[in-house]
Amino acid sequence: MPRFTEFDFGVSWVMDFFHQDGTHYGDTAAEIVANHLAGWSDEAALAVRRDAQTLLDNLPSGTLEVLWEAGTEYMANWERLGSGAQWTRAVVDLCDARLSTATDVWPLTGADTEDGMACLEAVVAEIEATRFLAPDVRAALVDCARRCTADLAFRVLLRAISCASDVSLSSEQYTRLEAIGSALQYGEFVVDSVKYLVEND
Repeated sequence: MPRFTEFDFGVSWVMDFFHQDGTHYGDTAAEIVANHLAGWSDEAALAVRRDAQTLLDNLPSGTLEVLWEAGTEYMANWERLGSGAQWTRAVVDLCDARLSTATDVWPLTGADTEDGMACLEAVVAEIEATRFLAPDVRAALVDCARRCTADLAFRVLLRAISCASDVSLSSEQYTRLEAIGSALQYGEFVVDSVKYLVEND
């Protein structure tokens, strides 16, 4: 069974809310997330909740902060959000609030339940090969892959690549990313989100 969306999903999808025009969707980070969740399916909220709870259960607050900062263009400062753990818990709570308004919420099924651990070593290799990311970002992504899920770490890696400055990908790198995305049964537009960074031959 294919995933519920052809596009990004889960926490990496939430990270994409925080960009230059993100404040059009709310005055606070929590409002931005809540307003996006309100307009999307139950599956979207379930996928975000699953990722956020996995992060919260397995990574320390400082590592969560590194991941959120790496995957967003314009993240609110931590004085407003609290710690990485507090913000990630807030995302879980926002998902719970959104899901509480639904009449029948069905659990995720098929590909949407996969953790991607069969791709773990390939994901870790791509993280470690992405030398333009700061060492603390690469270390946080490896921790995410090994202690959370390879699926989540790979999607956050794609976000971090798209948010990094002065970045280019070789065609070989992109081909490897595509192969991992295919193995994880991603929709057409997940890995494709970084295709514009591939160097012209």
